Amino acid sequence: MDMKEHVYSVLVVSAAEKFNTGLLPLLPAASFEPVTLVCDISSAKREVLQRTYDFVIVNAPLPDDMGVRFSVDVSAGSDTIALLLVREAFYAELTERLTPHGVFTLLKPTSAARLALALHWMAAARERLRKNERKTLTLQEKMEEIRLVNRAKWILIEQRGMDEPAAHRYIEKQAMDRCVTRRAIAQEIVDSGPAQG
Repeated sequence: MDMKEHVYSVLVVSAAEKFNTGLLPLLPAASFEPVTLVCDISSAKREVLQRTYDFVIVNAPLPDDMGVRFSVDVSAGSDTIALLLVREAFYAELTERLTPHGVFTLLKPTSAARLALALHWMAAARERLRKNERKTLTLQEKMEEIRLVNRAKWILIEQRGMDEPAAHRYIEKQAMDRCVTRRAIAQEIVDSGPAQG
């Protein structure tokens, strides 16, 4: 996947200046915009209330919290991809605990190459979520169309004395004859409703 196709918003939660200095060059504005840097979980919580981020990168521990609950919450409540960087003493336990919640973990200290790889994984996960969002929207639109067509059929049944197959054929034929969608015909029928009787 080419990361140049999309621009990702990033929230970095880190109090470590050395880490921040190493990470920021890996987040060029051409692919990552905006990049917001905060140094504690309290500030991070305020930040995610104001806007949704594609990526949240938490460099644990932080002055006010480890960042584990925040990482889970930010992943669960939105389409945000979270990455938690932890020391070796906590890595195995937290990886096992956080993986079911969709939170990536990365062992630290880390390298620029590993961080770049993690960013690519996060981008792949975010694109998969985008694809699922589009599928969900398409499914919702289809369900809305079915409900609308069914409402139109009931109006035809009640107002014109048609049975269900005849109402269905009527909507289909009108759509074909007029070169419009079934949804458009159904919407006309629903909009005109009782006046059709």
